[in-house]
Parts: sequence; C-alpha cells; structure tokens
Amino acid sequence: AVKAIRVGTGISNNSLLGKEMHDEITYDRTQKSFKRKTNRAGGIEGGMSNGEIIDIQIVMKPIPTLMSPLRTVNMQTKKQAWAVKERSDVCAVPALSVVVENVAAFVIMRFFLKKFGMDNIHEIKRAYHSYLKYLEDI
Repeated sequence: AVKAIRVGTGISNNSLLGKEMHDEITYDRTQKSFKRKTNRAGGIEGGMSNGEIIDIQIVMKPIPTLMSPLRTVNMQTKKQAWAVKERSDVCAVPALSVVVENVAAFVIMRFFLKKFGMDNIHEIKRAYHSYLKYLEDI
C-alpha cells in the first residue's frame, strides 16, 4: 500500500540549488549544542541522525473500496460495467501510521544498540551517558 517515502523535504528540493537545499549549521550557546537552521534533510544525513527531528512522510495508495464506484469491465461479458459499491475500509491509514512509526523506532533502536549495546539496560545507559559526556568535551 505504500507508494512513496519522503525523508525531510524530499523531492520538493528538486528545483533548489545545492546551497539552498543544505541545512546550515549553527551553535546554540545557551543549550551548548549544534543545530540546523532548517531541517530539509529530515534529521538524516549520510544514513545517520544529525540530531534534528527525524521527519518521514509516507504516501499510501487510496483504499480499494469506494463509496462511489468506478467503471470496470465485466470479466465474463467483457463489457463495461460499474464496480460494486462496497464497504469503505477507513481504518487503513491510521493503522499504517502505527506500523510505520514502530518500524522506524525498531530501525533506530537497532543502530542505537549496535553502538551502545551491552548485556543489560544498565550497561547500555552507562555507555550512552559516557558517549554524551564525551560529546560535551569535544
């Protein structure tokens, strides 16, 4: 059912020059952190998080059942006919959003554990906090 996936501003960047598309980096002295002026990259650069909000948009095909049927062809007579008016499956889009959110979380956690994974949650937290401390020092 998914027909397209967009990260950040995606294909809408196709008319921009490179210097217009890239996210300029700034430094926030109050938060002591690097930021992007925009998030056109959708939080992903070079296949990894750049620290900004991960922005993913999924485009789903329309549900196959319509309340106002379209024209079709009768399989037996080969003559033009109207499709049967059936129920409308309106729960597909909300269900997809739950699936996509969980798949994205699973993929992010997979790489998080690849970097910080240990034998238990306490070791993972220790490795993660140690890494944050390291980042503060650079």
